[in-house]
Amino acid sequence: MFEEFKKFAMRGNVLDLAVGVIIGASFTGIINSLVNDIIMPPIGLALGGVDFSNFFFVIKGDRTVDTLAAAKAAKDVTINYGLFINAVINFLIIAFVLFLMLRQLNKLVAPKPSTEASPPPTEEILLLRQIRDALNKHP
Repeated sequence: MFEEFKKFAMRGNVLDLAVGVIIGASFTGIINSLVNDIIMPPIGLALGGVDFSNFFFVIKGDRTVDTLAAAKAAKDVTINYGLFINAVINFLIIAFVLFLMLRQLNKLVAPKPSTEASPPPTEEILLLRQIRDALNKHP
């Protein structure tokens, strides 16, 4: 059983998957920074200086806290919908980038149309075409 597992783990697909997961984790950090540090500040500024990470609703605890950090420090129970909005934007950016990458990959992998002329039909094909045409004339 150990040998079978070793054979499975060393297959190319498993190693490719492991590399993909590692690169994906790194890519997620970049996207999180892009959203939190570059995209969300101008959106918050356009909405009057609002910080999306501080959009929350207190379910249990002090409802007068102004920041999520203060609510967490007070051990309040909160619904953090601002963080959810950030996560949705992260997902949309990652999905769009993956779409662009796969689109380019498909263009590279797609078979190129053949420029050489197809060979002339064989004698059998010509005979079969004549039979087909004759049958179509006489229903």
